[in-house]
Amino acid sequence: TQYGCEVWQPDDNCRFASYTLRMCFDYKAQMEGSDVIHWNNGLWDLCDLFGDGAFTPMEDYVRTMVRIARILKTYAPTVIFATSTPPSPKMWGHDAERIKAYNAAVAEALTAEGVLINDLYALTAADIDRYVAEDTLHLSEEGMICDDLTPLSPKGIEVCADRVVEAITKHL
Repeated sequence: TQYGCEVWQPDDNCRFASYTLRMCFDYKAQMEGSDVIHWNNGLWDLCDLFGDGAFTPMEDYVRTMVRIARILKTYAPTVIFATSTPPSPKMWGHDAERIKAYNAAVAEALTAEGVLINDLYALTAADIDRYVAEDTLHLSEEGMICDDLTPLSPKGIEVCADRVVEAITKHL
């Protein structure tokens, strides 16, 4: 079955969960009345920049994500959260086990709120070398912070895009 869908996304990177929470107010007009909202936060929150743990402590991350979910559920009947994808083992500041733990904690909390979970972590962890770009973190050019990081992983983009489309169209 074919669906005619209007897709909206912010023009900027949604950064940390707390930034997304703040921007839910500004983006209300674009999101309110949607059939499905599919979203993710994580990699910025889970990065250990200073060697003293994730930028956002897990308890704060989960609490903020629940607040976001509750707001998004007032905008759309179906809300889907995509788990954060794993980094390459070569990536500094990001740890696959930390990401896995945060994903598990947030998935449990969001499921309790009636949010559906799209597990992109499990999908891409099966073959990190194939799905993660040579920058060792991203799947696509969007979000790249260094101009000299090429080439990217079209297979990672494709497999995640297919999973997102599948997750959304189930609820249209």
